[in-house]
Amino acid sequence: MVGCSTAALDKTAGMTPTQLYSEAKDEMNSGQWEKAIPLLEKLEARAAGTPLAQQAQMDKAYAQTKAGEPIQAVATIDRFMRLHPASPALDYALYLKGMANFNENLGIFGSYTGQDLAERDQKASKESFEAFRELSVRFPDSRYTPDALLRMGYIVQSLAKYEVHVAKYYYKRGAYVAAINRAQTAVTDYRNVPAVEEALFVIYKSYEALGMERLRDDALRVLEATYPDSKFLVSGGMGESGGWLKLF
Repeated sequence: MVGCSTAALDKTAGMTPTQLYSEAKDEMNSGQWEKAIPLLEKLEARAAGTPLAQQAQMDKAYAQTKAGEPIQAVATIDRFMRLHPASPALDYALYLKGMANFNENLGIFGSYTGQDLAERDQKASKESFEAFRELSVRFPDSRYTPDALLRMGYIVQSLAKYEVHVAKYYYKRGAYVAAINRAQTAVTDYRNVPAVEEALFVIYKSYEALGMERLRDDALRVLEATYPDSKFLVSGGMGESGGWLKLF
């Protein structure tokens, strides 16, 4: 009797797959993602080999994303794509994979007091971009592709802004060579985005601080030629670096 009283009871034991799915959906509709995930895992096992099991996998990945578990969500999606390479939901799977790592606050850097910005990993954002890119290439007519393309543009701009942010971090601390390298990454890897303008300015100011006049002048010529109306060009000259860094 003691053993029976302490044993965990599975309240879903008598549920049919349809009832189990209904219970999981109720939890998801209520925003109870942590409660929905184990229900969907049970459903996937009980309905193995059926379309409902596939739906459970996709719903589980979505719930994991909403629960702040991107690594688990991506693992679920990768498993789904491996098991069902011809699924009609493959475009949604790729979209969800991109969304799992997509950070809408990527361009808002917040406060990094005491933190080395160079150590912040942008791997997740790049993986998000790759998932969206694969979706747009493989399924150009998918209903999810237009939104994926918009998010790709956002990621590219934000990653470029991040590189410039780190370059300014190095510049402010007198690490001018490191500043040049990070700003150059923005220029070469993320072309035709607004952050390139400031990246060129960082390169100019860094060469100036290093006393490398020829390279400084070259950087200035590129900036003037590419952005003749640049906000960093003031009356034919350069604004004060102190005022510029206040924007950092």
